[in-house]
Amino acid sequence: MTKNAESLAALRIETPPTTLREIALDRMRRAIIGGLFEPGERLVERTLCDQLGVSRSVIREVIRHLEAEGLVEMLAKQGPIVAKLDWDDARQIYEIRAALESTAVADCARVAGPDVKARLRKAMNELEETSKQNSPVGVLDATTEFYKVVFEAGGHNIAWEIVSRLNSRISRLRVMTLSTSNRMASGPSQIREIFKAIDANDPAAAAAACRAHVGAASAIAKTILA
Repeated sequence: MTKNAESLAALRIETPPTTLREIALDRMRRAIIGGLFEPGERLVERTLCDQLGVSRSVIREVIRHLEAEGLVEMLAKQGPIVAKLDWDDARQIYEIRAALESTAVADCARVAGPDVKARLRKAMNELEETSKQNSPVGVLDATTEFYKVVFEAGGHNIAWEIVSRLNSRISRLRVMTLSTSNRMASGPSQIREIFKAIDANDPAAAAAACRAHVGAASAIAKTILA
């Protein structure tokens, strides 16, 4: 008996449901990145259960995941705390970003056609709009989408996997630098320069604009953390 291809295709789950653990993880991740929980603050399971309305087993899974992302540290006799921001770690993250992002934007600029440019323009417009609304979370989401398109279009899928693993710590640093004077305006303005270079299919200008953007963020972070 031949299996019906249409019936087999119907088995595929196109939009898997979001689990309670995933919702709790997203809420906690955003709370730490946004500064609701401060560096060094203890994360008490019972309190988090009450705050999020979930079981202790869910909270423990969430904390383990956040520890793997570098947002939580486990201390002997104290339990989980919000990981502290350290300049040496931040410096390495900015160096990785500069290397991977500058190469990705250059390659994206070489091959970007109308579809890629349209997707980048949409992300860029969203980034500037959320910046005007003074919405750090909106800026983070739009910036992540912008770079996701860049890396994919440039064929840097493995590099994007590396960046994605660091994304929680990158986002935390972004929120920190966005809180400084004028960064909510200067950051999107610098990304606009990257977009202009990609739109003009100018790899050298795109890479230079990217390095300038990451360098400016790194300098602000060093002032705060070093």
